[in-house]
Amino acid sequence: MPRYSLRILLVEDHPFQLLATQCLLKSFGFHQLTPVENAEQAIRTMSQSEFPFDLMLCDQCLPDLPGLELVDIASRQRFITNAILLSGLPSRELVNLTKQALQRRLPLLGYLSKPLNRDELEKLIRLTVNPFM
Repeated sequence: MPRYSLRILLVEDHPFQLLATQCLLKSFGFHQLTPVENAEQAIRTMSQSEFPFDLMLCDQCLPDLPGLELVDIASRQRFITNAILLSGLPSRELVNLTKQALQRRLPLLGYLSKPLNRDELEKLIRLTVNPFM
């Protein structure tokens, strides 16, 4: 499996989901992973980073801030290049969040329902690696 230099910030408040997603990303060849458990830690980590993260995978239902709001903050501060929302919300609500992101011109590549589907995750992440796929 190739190694990719993509810098990924993973924001997930459930320890099992955080670990499982890290393992999945590593199996794809992504090893520059920074896991955090909430929006506060994410903002602190991003503000202390020398370079923007290439991708933020973010749970929509964080305990301290909705994921889409975190994407908005991170984007306005130029802390991230792209984002993917992760959620157990019904698909209709996730489609609505995607529309909101588009209206707000946020760099959201899409959303993934939990539990994560390996193929769907890989497809969205590959857009960051090769946007012309």
